Amino acid sequence: MTPDYASLPLVDPAGESGLVAVARKRYLLRLLVGRELNARYSGSFLGLLWSYFNPLTQLFIYWFVMGKVMGLGHRTEHFAIHVFVGLIGVHFFNETFNASTRSIVRNKAFVKKMALPLEMFPVSSVVVSLFNSAPAVLILSVVCLFAGWTPDWVGMASFLLAVAIMITVATGFGLIFSVANVLFRDIGQLVGILTNFVRFSVPMMYPFSKIAENFPNHIDTYLANPLANVILLMQRAFWVGTTSDPETVLHEDFPHHLMEHGLIALATGLVILVIGQVVFSQLVNKVPERV
Repeated sequence: MTPDYASLPLVDPAGESGLVAVARKRYLLRLLVGRELNARYSGSFLGLLWSYFNPLTQLFIYWFVMGKVMGLGHRTEHFAIHVFVGLIGVHFFNETFNASTRSIVRNKAFVKKMALPLEMFPVSSVVVSLFNSAPAVLILSVVCLFAGWTPDWVGMASFLLAVAIMITVATGFGLIFSVANVLFRDIGQLVGILTNFVRFSVPMMYPFSKIAENFPNHIDTYLANPLANVILLMQRAFWVGTTSDPETVLHEDFPHHLMEHGLIALATGLVILVIGQVVFSQLVNKVPERV
C-alpha cells in the first residue's frame, strides 16, 4: 500500500522537535525575530525610535490624566511610576499572548514550505515582545532615577525573577494557544477578549493593599495568578525605591514573603510551560493539513 505522505507530520529532517530543537537552531530563531522586527519598522522614518515614543506618551497620560486630573496620585506615591511598572508587564504578556496565538497561522507559508520545529513561531513572538519591552524598561529606569530611586540587589533579583516568570508563562500559553488557533480559528478572538481582563487582574491601577483590605480571605487566590506576582516583583524593583518610606510601603502595600510567592509563581510558570509543550506535541501533527 502506498503511504499517504500528505497526512504525515511536517517535521525537522534531523528528527528534532520541541523547545530543545528551538534552542539548538537559534540561527532560525534569530532570522524569524529579525524578520518580524524589520517588518514592524520597515518604511518608518523614525524606525526604532517609535518604541520609545509610545511608552513615553503612555507614561505622560497616566501621570497627567490619572494622577493630576483624576487625583489618583494623592492616594499612591509616584502613581504614574506605579502604573507604568504594571503597564510594562501587562503589555508584554498581552502582546505575546496575541502574537504567539496567531504566529503559526501568520507564518503558514513557512509551515508549508520549510521543515523546522513549529515551536519556533510562538517562541519568536516572546523574543520580539522582550525586545519591544526593553525601551520601556530603559525609560522607567531613567524616570525612577530622577525620582530618587537607588537600585539594590533585592530589587534587581526581583526584576530578574519577574522576567523569568513572564517568559515561562507567556511561552507556555503561546504554545497551547498557537496550535489551538490552527484547529479552531475562534481562539484568536477569544484571546483578544481575555487580554482585556489582564490589566485589572494585577495590582496596576490599584495597590495590593486594596486586595488585602477588601478581600482578606482571598489573598492566596489572588496571588495564585503568576502575573500578579510579576507586577509586585517589578514594583519592588523600581517603584518602592522612589517612595519616601520604602520600609512602610513594603509592609503595607506588598504581601509578606514576596520572593517566596515569586518562586512559587515561577514554579507555576514552569508547569504551564511543560503542559504547553505536551499539548503542542500532541496536536502539532494536525497543523500542516489544517493551516
